[in-house]
Amino acid sequence: MSRLEKLDSDMIKSLLRPIQYLASEEFRLRYKKWRTRCVADSQLGRYLLHRKYNTPTEYLELEAFGMKFSSPVGLAAGYDTDGRLIDAMEATGFGFVEVGAITAQPQQRGTFPSIYRLENDRALLYNGEFESCGVECAIENIKRHNSRIVVGCNIAKSATTATEDAPLEYLRLFRPLYQYADYFTINICCNTSSEVYTPSDREEVMAILKPLFEFRRGQNQYRPILLKISPDLTDEQIDTMTDIMLDTPLDGIVACGGTTGRYGLERSAAKMHTLGRLSGTISGKPLKVRSVDVVRRIYERSKGTYPIIGCGGISTPDDALEMLNAGAKLVQIGTEYIYGGGESVRNINAGLNERLRKGKAKQNKE
Repeated sequence: MSRLEKLDSDMIKSLLRPIQYLASEEFRLRYKKWRTRCVADSQLGRYLLHRKYNTPTEYLELEAFGMKFSSPVGLAAGYDTDGRLIDAMEATGFGFVEVGAITAQPQQRGTFPSIYRLENDRALLYNGEFESCGVECAIENIKRHNSRIVVGCNIAKSATTATEDAPLEYLRLFRPLYQYADYFTINICCNTSSEVYTPSDREEVMAILKPLFEFRRGQNQYRPILLKISPDLTDEQIDTMTDIMLDTPLDGIVACGGTTGRYGLERSAAKMHTLGRLSGTISGKPLKVRSVDVVRRIYERSKGTYPIIGCGGISTPDDALEMLNAGAKLVQIGTEYIYGGGESVRNINAGLNERLRKGKAKQNKE
């Protein structure tokens, strides 16, 4: 290729880049978040969101971790990464919001495009690091929210932090966030395009948790600590995580995060072939069967003595009900909210409420 041809090629790429961005899932998500935040910035906007998406939840109200929830349906970490959408999510009908994953320093995805829709399977492929504005920025955003919704903080190791330095980084996140979070989720399923960080043996996990337990003992207020695990763990590794919960001051488990597996994507086979061998994690509907199995295993091994938050693949009231019946105390949706918006929250809440009203399901009450 001549120098002139290369110049023309580079020029075409630079001209196409803005068009590619406007057509990307990244832009679609950023625009949706910006629009939601603009609406929720005013009292009138929050009222309109509440009126449009809220539904009677008298049969959904419950208590867990010593806190009251208006609904067992919460927003999973990964959507409101910076804590800017807390008020909007309460107005939309969520019973709780998990902010994050929060990292010590700002972190970008690093690749473009990095999010792909697998619409036939109602799933997403994330090929890149998870985004975070950093802990200082997240604290400022969380401090500004005016709602009474339960707010969890999901904290995770930065992509650039060495594995041996992870325990110290989790502590450095935990301490400044402590007074602003209602509960903490310690995210140890940080699968990204550049690494797979999933501590799975007792010694590794305890190295992270022990400093957090020690810090909490010196505080006046008690903040529940949960562990978020990967669906890619073996059954034996899941048992190890459950035993840690039984043997330590850990308050619960969030099951599960995204998967590096490619199971359950039969309807998206052509799209996956087009994307090639992209690394990263899959979230959404294909995870449901595995997530329910993991929740059931944890519940049975712990004999139902600890609250579990079920996450992964929930997109309908029946999915949520199946997760609750498997042993979850609360459930979270993330990918489904990206696909269905506030209508998904309303439909799941309304469907659960109706099923409980008719006595077709039992809710795990403490």
